[in-house]
Amino acid sequence: MNDEEARLPLSEHLEELRLRLIRSLIALGIGTGLCYNWAEGIYRALLRPLLANLPGNSRLIFTELTEAFLTYFKVALWGGFILASPVIFYQLWRFISPGLYRKERKLVIVFAGWSTAGLLAGMAFGYFVAIPQVFSFFLSFARTIVVPMPSMKESLSLVLRMLFIFGVMFELPLLLYLLGRAGILTPSLLRRGRKVAILGVLILGAVLTPPDVVSQILIAAPLYVLYEGGILLCAVGARAHNKASVRA
Repeated sequence: MNDEEARLPLSEHLEELRLRLIRSLIALGIGTGLCYNWAEGIYRALLRPLLANLPGNSRLIFTELTEAFLTYFKVALWGGFILASPVIFYQLWRFISPGLYRKERKLVIVFAGWSTAGLLAGMAFGYFVAIPQVFSFFLSFARTIVVPMPSMKESLSLVLRMLFIFGVMFELPLLLYLLGRAGILTPSLLRRGRKVAILGVLILGAVLTPPDVVSQILIAAPLYVLYEGGILLCAVGARAHNKASVRA
């Protein structure tokens, strides 16, 4: 309930939801149409880490008649979602905001900005640091009689999957803050788990990168920094939880 304490019947809520969905889909359609005009350039930019490591006699290929079209459409759809995301998130916000208190609205805006920044930072880290190392490792198996000819669809799927994974990883500090604020986790518990965290990021670095120490540390070190940052934020969240408990 908000300050106006307006209570709408279910039919009006459904009508409001339908309106917000239609506007979001229109924005997505316009964004996708615009991005399809530059789909090849966007695809080339996404696959730049792979193209930079391909041998001179290698090319990206497609093996099905529809593969190229569907791959470019997938690129356009993702690009369209990014272009339309301000409209989509605004429509979502307009739908849920009447049910929130004024203080809750401010918190939602802060968390939305925070999570967006973390997601973009993780994707940038994956694109500029992790993905080139991964492609370099896989392409190192090329030999004189074995020439890599990656599928354009599978290559795009791998890049998008890794961008998503690293984007989610960089949400760890926010997650630990929220768990601390909810009283589920404590900073002391996270500090006692440092050895496990170090082992975990080293294993993850070994899995995601070529088998050399420099590349593994290049991936593992930022992930562990995120864990340490999460401990500090968990402490902030735990203090807020304790204050709320005292007031209650």
